[in-house]
Order: sequence, then C-alpha cells, then structure tokens
Amino acid sequence: MITIGRIAQMREVSKRAREEGKLIALVPTMGFFHEGHLSLIRKANEVGDLVVVSSFVNPSQFGPGEDYENYPRDPERDRRLAQENGTDILFSPSVEEMYPQGHSTWVEVEGLTEVLCGKSRPGHFRGVTTVVAKLFLIVQPHYAIFGQKDYQQAQVIKRMVEDLNFDLKILVEPIVREPDGLAMSSRNLYLTPAQRREATILYRSLLRAKELVEGGERDAERVSALIKGMIAPLPSAKIDYVSVVDGENLRPLSKLTGKVLIALAVKIGRARLIDNILISVDE
Repeated sequence: MITIGRIAQMREVSKRAREEGKLIALVPTMGFFHEGHLSLIRKANEVGDLVVVSSFVNPSQFGPGEDYENYPRDPERDRRLAQENGTDILFSPSVEEMYPQGHSTWVEVEGLTEVLCGKSRPGHFRGVTTVVAKLFLIVQPHYAIFGQKDYQQAQVIKRMVEDLNFDLKILVEPIVREPDGLAMSSRNLYLTPAQRREATILYRSLLRAKELVEGGERDAERVSALIKGMIAPLPSAKIDYVSVVDGENLRPLSKLTGKVLIALAVKIGRARLIDNILISVDE
C-alpha cells in the first residue's frame, strides 16, 4: 500500500491504472476506520483491481458549532487497517490541497438534500457533493462504494452522478452493526457507557416499526409515533427527526407503499447518530 497526499500524483497513478486496463474502486471516507469502513474496502476488492481509499475530514460538510475540530482522527491506525484489508492506495490530502486559496466552486443537488439530515444541517450536502465530485475527478474510479447508514448521502451522490454524467457505478453496502444492533459510526466514540447502552434503542425502535408494518400497519404517522415514543423517554436522547419516506425520492409518505425508508437522527449526549431501515411494502 502507498499513501498519496497530492492530487497530481493521485491523478497520475489513476491514469496509468486505466491505461493498463485496471478497474479502479474508490471508498471515500473521513477516516477513523471501523468495521463499517472495512466492509466497504473488502467490497472494493471484489469489484476492482486497484482499491483507493480516501481519508479526508471534509470541513465544508460541517456546519457552525458542529464537531469538525473534534472529529475522531487516528491516521496511523487507519493506515494499518487500510493495508490489512487490501487497500492499494490511501489518498489522504490536506485541506489546503483539496480547497486551495480562492476555491469558490460548489456542486449542489436540489430536492433530495432539503429533507431528513439536510433540513437540520443546511449546507451539509453541498459540502458532501462538492468533495465527492472532486474525488471522482481526481481518482477517476469505475466504482465508488458507500454504506447504507448514510442512505440519504448515497441517494444524493447517485443523483449527482446521473445528472453530471460521471462514468462510474455507485454501490451501496448494508449497514454494519455492533452485536447489540447499534450502527457502527466514528461518533459512537463520543458516547459515555450509559449513553452507549441507551443508543441501542435506535435500532430496536426501527425493528419494532418494521414488525408493525409487517403486521399490516400502513399509516406513516403511527409508525413514526411508535419510534418517537420509544426514544423520547431516554434521559440523554434528543430527537432530530423520525421520518417515513419514499425509498427513492425521499419524499414523506402518509401511506406506506412500495420501497419505504424509515430513517431517524437522534442526538445522544455529544453524538448525533443516524440509522435507517428499508422495507418493501405491498400495495
């Protein structure tokens, strides 16, 4: 494995790989790897000949008062884990390399970014789409692999790829969970032991909602009320949103039908945690 910090060098390596007929698979990350990231790297090894993992804590997707400065970082551990899981290139540019002085161009997807996390984090997805577009142009991958935990992000990236005619395929891999069901996240580090135990309610509430739907419930408000009723009593929990939406366009549903996404964001202590579950609902 080699580590690259310069855009020009990354472009040159990608150019040579493409000339040799190699398929490039990119896993965009903000580092501080956990099993969720590593599962994406292993998927990249299945589909690509050259596996590139980017590690870049992107300042443009953090809003005022969010945790950019304190976001967990451990580059040495990340390098070791990346190498152990089959990474060929770890692309780890500086902020100055990605956003040089005078940078003033942004990529923005409308519609999909104004709901769910986009509603409570204005500007977040503009930062995400801009940095991912830059990574796609730098690395020139044939595949880019994302996780379902960030479902809205994946849908936004898919839309950007389609609208801007990027020549690559987006793969979305299942959520990787702790043994007790909590979705793996770098921000789980923020949780105290008591908050960590409370956080298990997120997935348990989603599973209970799924049971309700499988039992015949089709009213979206009742489904979301069930989840809120399970989470709200916890002392450390502050609900950002619980939403039942169309799994493709993310529009709110009143009656459940087709591909349904039940998504939530909850702040527990310092950690803002997200989770979701997809359900196929018959007419």
